[in-house]
Amino acid sequence: MHALNQRRSFVMGLCCAPLVAAAQAPSAPQPGVDYVVLDRPQPPLEAGDIRIEVVDFFGYWCPHCFEFVNDLEAWRKRLLSDTAYMHVPVAFNPSENPLSMTFYSLQTLGRLEDMHLKVFRAIHIDRKKLFETNDIADFVAANGIDRDKWLSVYNSFSVASAVNRANQLWQNYRIDGTPTLACDGRFLTSPSIAHNGGNAAALAVMDYLLERVRRERKKK
Repeated sequence: MHALNQRRSFVMGLCCAPLVAAAQAPSAPQPGVDYVVLDRPQPPLEAGDIRIEVVDFFGYWCPHCFEFVNDLEAWRKRLLSDTAYMHVPVAFNPSENPLSMTFYSLQTLGRLEDMHLKVFRAIHIDRKKLFETNDIADFVAANGIDRDKWLSVYNSFSVASAVNRANQLWQNYRIDGTPTLACDGRFLTSPSIAHNGGNAAALAVMDYLLERVRRERKKK
């Protein structure tokens, strides 16, 4: 994990410790304790979409994202229809851009749903080095994707543009560590931010934030 800013320093050790499945967020999560309120709210990724936006800032390279992904995917599938869920790959260093390119190439080819977890497992369980173009092409070809078609998409202007946009997005959100979840362009939390720490705590905080946004919208 990359260096975190001061607001995360007191929980840095939690990221390196085994995640506690029984951890629960407090009944009333507190700003600055369980989640961060952005000084500058961010616009929706999809203009005109009135659903509550949840953004998963992640990196295939990140071991903590791999530890989080199964719980996160199960939680995502339970979201209500008033919620829009989006992944945004984070590349803190240019060397990580190939993995962001892999994400957007899979998305373009309609293979993200079945390949998302496979990419994580290939890197963190099989110890594959998926940072070079040929190594990535070999991996996806072994999973039924035509190599030539993959390389055409992977090296396309549209994928490069998507990666550039993703890099701008995480900077706009001031993301300084992964995994991080954003809610409604206003709030951030993660297993390391949530006071009690762990996957369950972060997801409980997200549930609280989603309900808060729903209540606020009903009052308008």
